[in-house]
Amino acid sequence: MLFDYFKNITFGQPWFLLLLIVIPVLIWWYAAKNSKRQGTIIVSDVSAKGLSTWKTGLRHLLFICRLLAIVFIIAALARPQTMYEEQNAEGEGVDIVLCIDVSGSMTAQDLTPNRLEAAKNVAIDFVNKRLTDRIAIVIFSGESFTQCPLTTDHTVLISAIENIRNGLLEDGTAIGSGLGTSVDRLRTSKSKSKVVILLTDGENNGGLIDPQTAKEIAKAFQIKVYTIGVGTDGYAPQPVNTPMGVVMQQGKVSIDEKLLKEIATETGGKYFRAKDNDGLTGIYDEINGLEKSKVEISTRTRYTEKFFPFVIAALALLFLEMLMKFTVFRKFP
Repeated sequence: MLFDYFKNITFGQPWFLLLLIVIPVLIWWYAAKNSKRQGTIIVSDVSAKGLSTWKTGLRHLLFICRLLAIVFIIAALARPQTMYEEQNAEGEGVDIVLCIDVSGSMTAQDLTPNRLEAAKNVAIDFVNKRLTDRIAIVIFSGESFTQCPLTTDHTVLISAIENIRNGLLEDGTAIGSGLGTSVDRLRTSKSKSKVVILLTDGENNGGLIDPQTAKEIAKAFQIKVYTIGVGTDGYAPQPVNTPMGVVMQQGKVSIDEKLLKEIATETGGKYFRAKDNDGLTGIYDEINGLEKSKVEISTRTRYTEKFFPFVIAALALLFLEMLMKFTVFRKFP
């Protein structure tokens, strides 16, 4: 606890520390002074050990207290303090919806540990990089759901992403419903830039809104859609529940790249294909670079003075010295 208190201490007037050079001088002076006072007492047949008492063994304690008090006073004069930088981010952000497929096929393990968990990890990293943006989370499988409305509260967003899991919704891949719900989150936005990042690993096979209709609505509200197809080529291992328990089966990777490219191109976005974790991370980094926010960060430095403990320590040592001088050692001026 004491170490934490004095951690990262700097000195506002460090030149006062030069006064510490007086400490070795005082030690030399004290040693020289005591060596002159020492004498030899020769007494026949009498042991000199009787002259030594516990008081003489502690005779240097007064000087040590005085010396340490001087050290603490010099340290206090040097103004020990801690520095804290406070940053405020201001600017014009982008309204973004992260639309994530949570269908059963997202448990395939061609990404580590699986597609859904990999998508969640990069989404959290993306959120942490967008300082002034409002972000919403929409999930979809056979139906769609708003996991978190537009907000700048990163704690709420990250918690919402971490709580995403397979099985929350009816299974399927309703790309149109996911995009439609995402557009609905943004249609009343007054932001100059509105973006949907739609991630899926399959083909549209359900939902109440056709993907073409959702695309046209996005175009009408000037919403840019980035689409990401996630999954390797060919087949991928996927856990499947059977009467014998969970077994791994090879599932075919079927991504409707034509649809995803069409949605991205016609809305002014871009289509990406992620075949592994590094590829997925790179895609979100590229989108992060494409969608710039106007951010102004102001830094204010605060200093907290830490000299008070040094002053208290010096006063305590001086008091201890005086107390011992007039009680234990009975040494009056």
